[in-house]
Amino acid sequence: MTTKLNYRSYVANLVTALNVFCGFVSIVLASEAHYFLAAIFIIAAGIFDSLDGIVARLLKTSSKFGVELDSLSDVVSFGAAPSFLLYKAYLYQFGFLGIAISSMILVFGAFRLARFNVQLENIETKGDFRGLPIPLSAITLAFFIISFHRNGMLLKPYDDFLIPLIILFSFLMVSNIKYNSFPKLKNQSIKRKSVIAIVLALSLIVSFITRGQVLFYIFFAVILSGLMRSFYNILVNKSK
Repeated sequence: MTTKLNYRSYVANLVTALNVFCGFVSIVLASEAHYFLAAIFIIAAGIFDSLDGIVARLLKTSSKFGVELDSLSDVVSFGAAPSFLLYKAYLYQFGFLGIAISSMILVFGAFRLARFNVQLENIETKGDFRGLPIPLSAITLAFFIISFHRNGMLLKPYDDFLIPLIILFSFLMVSNIKYNSFPKLKNQSIKRKSVIAIVLALSLIVSFITRGQVLFYIFFAVILSGLMRSFYNILVNKSK
């Protein structure tokens, strides 16, 4: 029985390793000015980040080791990789200030992950997130590069929005704003799974047609929804 459990954990950890591998490939590609592909590999890392949790639950191999490995992988794939991509693709022109601004995703993301690990009480049942999840921040920025970076530069007027986005996402990651966790697939009916599959397929088709622009707006809307909901709750509580 012990041997089986070990083999099962290797499978889940291998998926997590693919996450950090994609993050490293993204950094290499960004260093060679392949910004579109670098952004794609950040998104690929996000896919493996979602899959490792699903695999761990299916194989019943959730462990503290897996949680720590996942966080270390996230620091690379969703902290270092997007920070380096943003610096190379645009912020390099601001010198040390550009380094400082681009590093905010990495630094604040690391704080976000450390807080998550300290506050995680039950590795089997992860509740809603406090603060913007670092993968959501990184993937949204990756879609920003895919959508608005052409011929080695950011298109105007979108270049004016990148620094505000970095600052906003960085502070949201360490905020107390609530973001819903993704529903567990095993708790969903077959009908609901089919609907989700159709929506994802349509989203991918529209994404290819619009060169990813629609997905940037979708992910950005999800991020704003948490912020708007927080403001709404504050207003409701004050009115009581």
